[in-house]
Amino acid sequence: MCGIVGIMSRSNVVERLVEGLKRLEYRGYDSAGVAITTDNLIDRRRAAGKIINLEAELAKNPLNGNKGIGHTRWATHGEAHAHNAHPHSSDKVAIVHNGIIENFADLKKDLQEKGHTFESETDTEVVVHQITDFLTTNNDPLLAVKQTLKKLHGAFSLVIIFKEYNDLMICTRSGSPLVLGYSEEDIYVGSDALALAAWTQDLVYLKEKDLAVIKDEGQHFSVTIYDEQDIIVERPHHQSRLNIDAVNKGSYNHYMLKEIYEQPFVIGETFNSLVENSTHVPHVIRETLTQLPLAEVNRIAIIACGTSYYAGMTAKYWLESYAKISVDVDIASEFRYREPLITQYDLVIFISQSGETIDTLSALRLVKEQNVKVASILNMPESSMARESDYVIQTQAGPEIGVASTKAFTCQLLTLAMITLQAAHAKGHLSTKKLEEELNTLLHLPSKILNVLQHDEAIQEISKQFVEKRDVLYLGRGTNYPIALEGALKLKELSYIHAEAYPAGELKHGPIALIDHQLPVVVLAPYDKWFEKTLSNVQEVIARGAYVVAITDTKGAALFKNQGMKNTHIIEIPIENHMLVSPIAYSIPMQLLSYYTAYFKGTDVDQPRNLAKSVTVE
Repeated sequence: MCGIVGIMSRSNVVERLVEGLKRLEYRGYDSAGVAITTDNLIDRRRAAGKIINLEAELAKNPLNGNKGIGHTRWATHGEAHAHNAHPHSSDKVAIVHNGIIENFADLKKDLQEKGHTFESETDTEVVVHQITDFLTTNNDPLLAVKQTLKKLHGAFSLVIIFKEYNDLMICTRSGSPLVLGYSEEDIYVGSDALALAAWTQDLVYLKEKDLAVIKDEGQHFSVTIYDEQDIIVERPHHQSRLNIDAVNKGSYNHYMLKEIYEQPFVIGETFNSLVENSTHVPHVIRETLTQLPLAEVNRIAIIACGTSYYAGMTAKYWLESYAKISVDVDIASEFRYREPLITQYDLVIFISQSGETIDTLSALRLVKEQNVKVASILNMPESSMARESDYVIQTQAGPEIGVASTKAFTCQLLTLAMITLQAAHAKGHLSTKKLEEELNTLLHLPSKILNVLQHDEAIQEISKQFVEKRDVLYLGRGTNYPIALEGALKLKELSYIHAEAYPAGELKHGPIALIDHQLPVVVLAPYDKWFEKTLSNVQEVIARGAYVVAITDTKGAALFKNQGMKNTHIIEIPIENHMLVSPIAYSIPMQLLSYYTAYFKGTDVDQPRNLAKSVTVE
């Protein structure tokens, strides 16, 4: 959600702060700001809206300083207005903050009674005044920060600079990630590695409750890290593998469209990362998957949020069908607040693009407390979940900048399909010969996705029919029901059109009451064992005047045409139905339909309103 950048340097940091903030735009934000400290002065510039507004403010009122902090804010307390934008400051300190201070109201009341005056509606400003209050008493910045931290409840990361201590920057994390970056001359702080990728690959990830003191020693910058027990510790350095060139749009209008078209490549890369000699027979599944205790488990629990949750729902169908393993799928924010029954005979799989999703991470920690082994499917190798999991399966989607997930989702699906095959083989339900056949089918998935992408122009034309609509209904059965859910989510995220998805068999249990000539209905209908039933549902929808978009394969398309259905547009997916392949392939039209509807409607495709890529607060 909120993005943080901090820099200690020998040269002006303002342009770099803004550049770092631009790399954090994908996290979602509604205002931005920077502050510098120099010559016993704190100076800042803030603006509501996009970073271009902050740049305009800096053009009118330039800043110059060698030590500074920057922030993109996603509003939680107080409207999206410049006076609520970070950094927040007093006459002694300036702060940027990611997270939520849960007890801010009580702290604010106490501080107001002491005479502190607040300028914003944010929870962050209480931290500013609390540190200021302690500084007034003891004039020791490190002690003032430590005393303040003892008063704060919630999940947060903070970076703090001081008016009277221009040589000092203090940062800390509690439930919200923070990373230090080291270059030959400078020290950087960021919410994630992507923010720092242009300047350094030498990273140190702060652990939970760590506090780092960055100090200008004259000839060099020193970094001292204190752990939760206030003991000085060394944290390991990691070499980032992020490629800054991977986050350019190239010739595409939006990151999302670029990422949709990258899917044949990244799906192939993900397959290659899980299978040795992937282009040769026999295929050999790598240790990444064979190390999972799949032969011993009685049950698998899959826990995730949003799009990743729909990937987990799809995997439930696969695992129960192929591997005969009972599977439960939970939304992380629900799982962590009930009393889940997890045993040592279970395997718990967490799915997250960022590896920092707060509810998923908290659920992981809850399971770890019960001494149960956990595996995580992640797209970001340098994440909190990666460091805290027993097993990590890394997708190869690469940086995903568009807020609406596309390539990360299909790579998650492929990874879950591979886990399914390994589990079925380990359990004795899939012979070596049959495993080889299934792997060969998945090997050719990239070319199948390329064929689906050939329908781009046809989907563009269909999307124009959706632009003025207020509601859209999606229907699917079996493995394509979660894909229908994902399609509805994408459309509402990007175009702000209300969309819902239902199992097609539930149509007569309520949703049919909504059907009329104003409601488009998107039906995912591969030629599978449910096809005839789905076809009957489509007839019921058409009889009530709805416009239908039917996404089906070649056999299904022929049967649709034989029915002579009016007011129906058919998108023919040129592949045979396959339980593992179809949900991945049918995801592509869902993505394109949502993208082009939003594009023609004129919404912000890459950064939809109110949304964040990485949800790091509850």
